[in-house]
Amino acid sequence: MTDYRAPLTDIDFVLNRVCGLDRLMTLPGFVDADSSVVRDLLDEAARFMEQKIAPLNKIGDTHGVKLNADHSITMAPGFTEAYQDFVDAGWGAVPFDEGFGGGGFPWMVGIAIQEIMNACNMAFSMSLTLTQGAIDAIIHHGTEIQKMTYLPKMMTGEWSGTMNLTEPDAGSDVGAVRTKAERNSDGTYSIFGNKIYITFGEHDMADNIIHLVLARTPDAPAGTKGISCFIVPKFLLNDDGSLGRRNDVVCTAIEHKLGIHASPTCSLSFGDNGGAIGFLIGEENRGMQYMFTMMNQARLSVGVEGLGLGDRAYQHALQYAKDRRQGRAPGAPAGESSPIIDHPDVKRMLLTMKTTVEALRRLTYWNAACLDVATHHQDPAEREWASDLAALLTPMSKGWGTDMGVELTGLAVQIHGGMGFIEETGVAQYYRDARITTIYEGTNGIQAMDLVGRKLGLRGGEVVKRHLGAIDALCEKLKGHSELSATGVALAKTLSATRVATTWLADHSGNPIDSLSGATPYLRLISTLTAGFLLAESAVIAIQALDEVGAGCVAERIASARFFCEQLMPATDGLVAAITGDSSLLMSAI
Repeated sequence: MTDYRAPLTDIDFVLNRVCGLDRLMTLPGFVDADSSVVRDLLDEAARFMEQKIAPLNKIGDTHGVKLNADHSITMAPGFTEAYQDFVDAGWGAVPFDEGFGGGGFPWMVGIAIQEIMNACNMAFSMSLTLTQGAIDAIIHHGTEIQKMTYLPKMMTGEWSGTMNLTEPDAGSDVGAVRTKAERNSDGTYSIFGNKIYITFGEHDMADNIIHLVLARTPDAPAGTKGISCFIVPKFLLNDDGSLGRRNDVVCTAIEHKLGIHASPTCSLSFGDNGGAIGFLIGEENRGMQYMFTMMNQARLSVGVEGLGLGDRAYQHALQYAKDRRQGRAPGAPAGESSPIIDHPDVKRMLLTMKTTVEALRRLTYWNAACLDVATHHQDPAEREWASDLAALLTPMSKGWGTDMGVELTGLAVQIHGGMGFIEETGVAQYYRDARITTIYEGTNGIQAMDLVGRKLGLRGGEVVKRHLGAIDALCEKLKGHSELSATGVALAKTLSATRVATTWLADHSGNPIDSLSGATPYLRLISTLTAGFLLAESAVIAIQALDEVGAGCVAERIASARFFCEQLMPATDGLVAAITGDSSLLMSAI
């Protein structure tokens, strides 16, 4: 067993009361079920993850993975067996189309499962995240034959998936990809090149690994416009669909990382013995467009990694703060040491963790709900708005979500004091595991540039304007709630600061040095505002549903909204000066 318990009560509140799961489930394409079925599903998912996956977290961190002389990888003890149990239980298939063997539930439900799994064992969850992204890319852009060939076993988890973008000289500059794809007479392609940082690029848990690989055909134009996307299986398939010969792709090295030691991060070599066989997805030279389908899904999932690790660290730190006695808290009897949770500074850190985790849960689940509406709603106008809103929220979910994951796991170390810096207590692992998330799927600086350079200009600025308008409307509503009136004032103040910054960025959009210099502080500002909005909205929802949720829930929701908006959010108002500051000073100071 483990010290982590899935926060099912708040997950249920967010799914059903904040994000409207029952309404979502009525959209075409979802299984005929209601919230009670989802509640039972998540109860069982939590039990499975807590009992099967969480106990392997420390084991995986300690043992890591082993690269063998034959280029195979041996996972940490217990991982392969637990993965088989995961496959048998069908957890990976929950949010996918029933037509290919999926569970038919909304993506938002899948995100809830991802949160629980990330909290239990982020390294284990990495295979699921990449496989789900590869599934999504094939669903949207693969041929019917490719879908029928790969999706059923990928959805069950019998086969896993990867995303192969990065190369030794390319990094985040995908346009610099050098991997080659040469056309064969039978319609396949021969792939030659090297990829690095490939998560679960080789392992012994699944029967096959379906690599999605970016490469260039001989006559492709330079830059991102000349990139194509290929399916390159670890094992080629026989005519009857059974596994055939090994493809020409091998793992040449694994990275020795700061964290997530049980997740094999591989260097892969394609084509050392005549060429790896690849199958084109869609059309040549449109691979970057296709990969973004997978990448955007993955960006939300990485934000959920920050959420899961943040909650795991919070629960660990909370229990420690209750048990650890040190010093005498204000008002405590003389001569007695107090639980450190009674000290105001520790209480502040714990409340910062608690409320930020709750805000992240609301942000990422809402983001996922928008993706569900964008895919399934009957009304084109509703689909369009949901897609635009999801585009605006994604850099917040990924960028702010992972920034907070690092900060919250760092607070857990701080609450433990010197014991937090010692590996035996376990919290250092959360901090180490979280650190990569701000780099995954486009660094958070790239997320900020995407937000300012692309997302603020959606529909001529109408998308962000409408989002800020919804926050404004809530500020007006809060005036009628005596318990939340100060919350409304704080929210309105940060909203005003965000509008000033948004207008300034729009006015300076023609000067990329100006706008991009303020991008990172702007991401922090609008994300924190959005988080405060969601917590305050949750409090209003709880008040309105008092008879159903109970007085305890209402009090908790009000306390979370008040603390975050009144004591944490005001610190971001000063970011306007950083956003609108002298960019020439920034660019010339070093």
